[in-house]
Amino acid sequence: MLTALHASMALRWDVPAYDVPVSRRRPELHQALETKPSPARGPGKPTIGFIGLGSMGLPMASHLLKSGFRVKGFDISENALRSFADSGGTAYPDATEAASETDVLMLMVVNIDQAHQALFERGALANSTRASVVVLMSTCPPGEVEQLAEAVIARGHRFLDAPVSGGVAGARDASLSIMVAGDRQTYEMSRNLFDVLGSKIYYLGERPGQASVAKAVNQLLCGVHLAAAAEALSLAERAGLDTSTVLEIVSGSAAASWMLNDRGQRMLLEDPEVTSAVDIFVKDLGIVLAAGSSARAALPLASVAHQFFLAASGQGSGSADDSQVIRAYRGMTAGQKEAKK
Repeated sequence: MLTALHASMALRWDVPAYDVPVSRRRPELHQALETKPSPARGPGKPTIGFIGLGSMGLPMASHLLKSGFRVKGFDISENALRSFADSGGTAYPDATEAASETDVLMLMVVNIDQAHQALFERGALANSTRASVVVLMSTCPPGEVEQLAEAVIARGHRFLDAPVSGGVAGARDASLSIMVAGDRQTYEMSRNLFDVLGSKIYYLGERPGQASVAKAVNQLLCGVHLAAAAEALSLAERAGLDTSTVLEIVSGSAAASWMLNDRGQRMLLEDPEVTSAVDIFVKDLGIVLAAGSSARAALPLASVAHQFFLAASGQGSGSADDSQVIRAYRGMTAGQKEAKK
């Protein structure tokens, strides 16, 4: 049904010329967000509404700007809006205005609830052009992504499920891995957008939700590897070894993993810079477990890893860098060690 509805829609970018509307709800903020001129838009390039200008969304939207797309941004944070305006984008304090006459709505929001709010409650979808493409790039539960796609398509629009991997660094460097599922023609038409944002693009199939399953598989491994690295280094610490030396040993041996090499050094710091928070893995591993339940797949390691991220969050480290899951292990072994007999 989804494919049939997609096929009935015109597959071309309609790029209208129009003046930027003045904010009706908060004119004082809109005036403060007057921007530098955006780069000239290339012929046939769509106008993009980018919803979610956080630590990943802002650099992603900026890359699209630099590539000649017209990008209209929305975020609930005024600081994010100002940063986007400073980079040359057109910032709006209202999702409906940011979506006005856009051909593509790209969402980099926290969760599926924020996607629903932006598209339906705030009216972004209704204010975009007919047959516009919604590109959901957040990590969300596969079943709920499929339901969101059905609701979008039922209203005469198109939908691509396109979660990313690579974190803040990947967003800044435009080196994200992007997993995409949805109507093939819509994917092919939108490929130039993905090429701007990522270095590896994977097409998973026609059904929205399939890419989100692939992202869940990725996050399962990331979460388990990260929890295992924290457990190993907490053992070295508890045993009184020099943890920097132990980290150097395991990083250059068969025990190494990408997560160990990337997060290990930060585990040894008291309060490292946050690149991805503990609570992100609380959410993502929750999504992994839901995907496993839906597929009737037992995921015991993911379940245990999830508990350690939950424990770290419960101890007050939810907003700390995800490397600080090691605090959960430290909490389990806190106290004075018994003297050896």
